[in-house]
Amino acid sequence: MKNLKQKYALSDEGARSMIIASVANVFYNLVLFSPVVLLYFLIKDILGNGLDGRTTFYVTGICIWLLLLTVTAVIQYNTCFFSTYKESGVRRVTLAEKLRKLPLSFFAKKDSADLTSALMDDAAQIEQASSHFIPQLIGSIISTCILAACLFFINWKMALAAVWVLPVSLLIVALSQKVQYRLGKKKSFAAVEMTEQIQECLETVRDLRQNNAQESYFQKVKAKIHEMERRMLWNELGTGLFVTNAELLLKFGIATTALVGAMLLKSGEIDVLMFFLFLIIVSRLYDPLLTSLEHFAAIIGLDVNCERLNEILQHKELEGGEELKVSGGDIEFQDVKFSYQDGKQILDGVSFVAKQGEVTALIGPSGSGKTTVSRLAARFWDIDSGKITVGGQDISKIDPETLMSLYSIVFQDVMLFNNTIMENIRIGNKNATDDEVKAAAALANCTEFIENLPDKWQTVIGENGKKLSGGERQRISIARAFLKNAPIILLDEASASLDVENETLIQQSISKLIKGKTVLVIAHRLRTIAGANKIVTIKDGKAEVNA
Repeated sequence: MKNLKQKYALSDEGARSMIIASVANVFYNLVLFSPVVLLYFLIKDILGNGLDGRTTFYVTGICIWLLLLTVTAVIQYNTCFFSTYKESGVRRVTLAEKLRKLPLSFFAKKDSADLTSALMDDAAQIEQASSHFIPQLIGSIISTCILAACLFFINWKMALAAVWVLPVSLLIVALSQKVQYRLGKKKSFAAVEMTEQIQECLETVRDLRQNNAQESYFQKVKAKIHEMERRMLWNELGTGLFVTNAELLLKFGIATTALVGAMLLKSGEIDVLMFFLFLIIVSRLYDPLLTSLEHFAAIIGLDVNCERLNEILQHKELEGGEELKVSGGDIEFQDVKFSYQDGKQILDGVSFVAKQGEVTALIGPSGSGKTTVSRLAARFWDIDSGKITVGGQDISKIDPETLMSLYSIVFQDVMLFNNTIMENIRIGNKNATDDEVKAAAALANCTEFIENLPDKWQTVIGENGKKLSGGERQRISIARAFLKNAPIILLDEASASLDVENETLIQQSISKLIKGKTVLVIAHRLRTIAGANKIVTIKDGKAEVNA
């Protein structure tokens, strides 16, 4: 169970289902093979004293076999396919839940194309293998071993001539593991790069046309597509070389069985009936494995897919189990040190207090760590050392989702969803009524432009709100913050890049939003600094406080 879970990124139920499906395939293969026994006795009777009233026995045997075949086929289908599709849903939900709890440091080294490929392509590959390949391969190997063991009780020489090709064929395919892993790694990398290039092309097509750069850029897209095609061909070739040789070797087992059987028949060690029995057996013995050898190669190739999913599933989460026991809304940084994954020190002993009811402005040169400070306050990352408290409670001890109930965040980069305006604002409080959403929108000066839209509050605004202007998108973001009504506001001066009209409206909205709350603002303009109660200058990883 543990090995299956680790190997194929399965849940407990998924691992159990895979074991059951493998067992079902064993019985299914044995039932498929069982007519050989019935045929042996039929030929024996025909060569002996004739059927002699045994017709009923054979008709009954055929009926029982058909019944067993139907039952085992239904069980095999249900356990292999229905259980796998259920597990596939569980896997994707588990991945989504895991991503929800991972620190942003994980996403800093992963782009959206890579994660999309893992969630969709890698999960789909494992789904196909779990339903079509893995149980069938395990069932084929076990059922073939059972049949091979039975052959040795009949005649060990003939059995040896028939089964020696089985372990050798499996070994040939197994030896391809390193080759397939390297080829699969390169193919996966090429797929991610191709997806990235296509995605970037679609997102920037307007800018490419404006600058007459579409032709040169499309050449890059074509190059990535051709590289993906080349990697897929190499992957198929690397697999085919091993699988084809293994399949040829399996067929060679029929020849060795016939040759050894003829020698034993000539020497009188076996009779014609025994020779005929083994020829019938070997004609069926290799069938399950012939198909499964291709599956075996595909399963070996899953290592790359499973590795990518396990990288997500096994990544350390942001944890915290304490309930909120905050006293007030002060945010305090105590000798905080922080560095990103590359080891570059961003903050080196930062200390200050952002008091409730005051505006604390963060200033400093570009790249000094202002944005990092604001995100650490909301525990987007965990710090290296020191302590950050909210209302006197250490935020590293609080569950990140519980902690976020204290914060409303308004940044310059607004993320909107391809949904209605009503639902985009309601993200601030999923239980809010329509009237509460409209009241929050009014406070953010959104009502006028919303009422002028074709479908008003039910207008679908497109991917990331592309149907709205920059100022309208910012006001939607502020409306969310009003609706959430959290005691702490993290603000990246949202009006810094807007025109005068929108800037005025947004400044009016923000002035109403921050009343009586703890406000931590990344300042870009002198007006913001002048209106702040406290100024914290971030430079060279240090903080200088000016009241």
